[in-house]
Amino acid sequence: MATKNEEILRKPDWLKIKLNTNKNYTNLKKMMREKNLNTVCEEAKCPNIHECWAERRTATFMILGAVCTRACRFCAVKTGLPNELDRDEPRRVAESVKQMNLKHAVITAVARDDLKDGGAEVFADTVRQVREMNPYTTIEVLPSDMGGSYDNLKILMDAQPDILNHNIETVRSLTPRVRAKAKYDRSLELLRRSKELYPEIPTKSSLMIGLGETVEEIYEVMDDLRANDVDIMTIGQYLQPSRKHLPVKKYYSPLEFGKLRKVAMEKGFKHCEAGPMVRSSYHADEQVNEASRERQAKGDALLEQGE
Repeated sequence: MATKNEEILRKPDWLKIKLNTNKNYTNLKKMMREKNLNTVCEEAKCPNIHECWAERRTATFMILGAVCTRACRFCAVKTGLPNELDRDEPRRVAESVKQMNLKHAVITAVARDDLKDGGAEVFADTVRQVREMNPYTTIEVLPSDMGGSYDNLKILMDAQPDILNHNIETVRSLTPRVRAKAKYDRSLELLRRSKELYPEIPTKSSLMIGLGETVEEIYEVMDDLRANDVDIMTIGQYLQPSRKHLPVKKYYSPLEFGKLRKVAMEKGFKHCEAGPMVRSSYHADEQVNEASRERQAKGDALLEQGE
């Protein structure tokens, strides 16, 4: 939370959001309410919701309820005591993906530290049901650290998503202040173990900047991710969801983001998205491996044929 002595920075012009409430957007929003589903696009107040929903045919579903057991100081998702598991949720997510003709579906979840498996079984079941109903849709999973359990991670990875995404979120020095209960090295370990389980599945992580980190610390995160064989990185501007959350210390310019992307690619990432509006799932449909892109292309061809 900002103190009286901390200046509230004014948002620069390059952070203006382009709205697009076309038919795709309104239909998707209506369906989410009808099926009693949550999206991180809405809950986390993502600035790219209009582009993803209205133009790219991508969406990020948030499963395991809408209440997180952690209270990270950057996140707008509600925290508290979560509800009981909804075992029918995987089916409804799969049906929604089919009804929306999604090209790429991202499945994330609130942290469920109240569950022994961290929600891994429901997560894996959601992936399997989406795959069964939507064989041409690529699937990205974005779990919490699931308590650092290798068994929980294996349950999820055995469902074989197209991308495993786990966010490092911030630099090492700021992690205790920014991320509740999470640990920097535990996140790196999850990414490393994911690759060890299924080397062919790309791994991905996201960093938000503007919380007071130095450029040298950003480079250190890049090096740590590459040392753990992470393939894809996204870098975006932190935006304060409310006065109760951590204040923005700096707004990085598009030019600075461009430089960071260049450095990331030079360090060996296969793909990097970097920009003020970039979020973890931004342009996620472009980041799958070659086999997954072929599946997407076949699905697009069938859609054009009206099948």
